[in-house]
Amino acid sequence: MPSSIEQKLNNWDGKSTDTISSIYNQYVNSKVFIPTLVTLTKSTQLQKGATWLLKKYCENALKLSDNHIVEIYQNTCSLISWEAKLHILQCIPYMPIKHVSVKAVEIFLRQCLSERNKFVRAWAYHGFYELATQHPTFQQEVKAFFEMALRDEPASVKARIRNILKQPEAKWLKQ
Repeated sequence: MPSSIEQKLNNWDGKSTDTISSIYNQYVNSKVFIPTLVTLTKSTQLQKGATWLLKKYCENALKLSDNHIVEIYQNTCSLISWEAKLHILQCIPYMPIKHVSVKAVEIFLRQCLSERNKFVRAWAYHGFYELATQHPTFQQEVKAFFEMALRDEPASVKARIRNILKQPEAKWLKQ
């Protein structure tokens, strides 16, 4: 039997922020909220809403468990919708990348770099920045990605990279 969260996401039109915000407010304190959302990231039909809710959860400074983060990263291979990919990319700064998740995150980010949607590509660069900051073995490759992107990507992607370069923590990119 589908959960109430699942039923509400099934009824959501995929556009109304008022409706999805209402779902968030109704269920955010439920014990099943995060486990349900993590499971729903694998659902082609519901992943856009589930990942939106996860993003809002993270942006509100609420912490995900390490196990949930690992599972979310493992589920990235199931993401079909560009919006769901974007939402997870925007969650990466809130979700530490444990060693067990590095390969899944790397594969996801590489796939996102070739997406048509420039917002997904822009946030994939940000994801690579996060990955390389946490796992320095990626730093040289990410520097090369950024150099190529600043030459070849559209202005909106370049703007995202310039914002990353302005961060004090990004000093390794400037060396």
